[in-house]
Amino acid sequence: MQDLGLAATELGSDGYLPTDPGELREVCARYDLEMIGGFVPVVLHDPAQRDASLAAAERAAALMGGAGGHLFITSMVTSFDWAPRVEIDAAAWDYAAAMLDEIEEIVAAHGMSQAIHPHLGTMIERPSDVKNVLERSQVGWTFDMGHLMIGGYDPVEFLADARDRIAHVHLKDVHLDLAAPVLRGEQSIMQGVQNGMFCPMGDGDVPVAEVVTELERSGYDGWYVLEQDAAITDGEPAPGEGPKVDVLRSIEYLRAINAEFTAGQKAS
Repeated sequence: MQDLGLAATELGSDGYLPTDPGELREVCARYDLEMIGGFVPVVLHDPAQRDASLAAAERAAALMGGAGGHLFITSMVTSFDWAPRVEIDAAAWDYAAAMLDEIEEIVAAHGMSQAIHPHLGTMIERPSDVKNVLERSQVGWTFDMGHLMIGGYDPVEFLADARDRIAHVHLKDVHLDLAAPVLRGEQSIMQGVQNGMFCPMGDGDVPVAEVVTELERSGYDGWYVLEQDAAITDGEPAPGEGPKVDVLRSIEYLRAINAEFTAGQKAS
């Protein structure tokens, strides 16, 4: 990440970076990377999981906040073992919204703010799920354009519907034809990743350039996080190969968008 010129990172998968706040802070400082925060799965709709979810939120917020992180990215999973998405009634959505308020209090105590993340295979997967939360809660949003699009919510439409709620952006491109079997439950997310459903910026079906340009035009000044899930199944790639190649392609694509936008601003 440092070699590629990235300025910050999210926490990543559990255990990828140190799980002690002091060690995490030291690692980030060593590589001159700001700790943004990270993705935290919790069960919000089921009262039986309330205590476990609040405890998970406390642990994650203490770690990330203790290392300087400021953004707690909540993912509303069906269960802690990522069972398939299920339909829930209005009362369960109301309960989930109340849980978001409780998590907000926890993360605020650690100097963080919360953003809810729409995600394939979770309870906030489809447009109706997104709107159920938008209508019930004032929580901020991680604008993950790839996951929204897989679920059937055009990211350009989401911008029009909820621009003032966006606290954070995940840049994610996707081949929709490869994601469709996962959405239908015919493949796991891991199988979809192995088949290449996520790709470098500009290679897939997400209108990345249009979305980023509109975000910049509207004054968004938060982080853009490059996110391309990859499955490394044949051992560690050789130096200079593997995911690094895709990240470089995505960076160059985003630089071109920025150059075009800047030129347009100067011309106007």
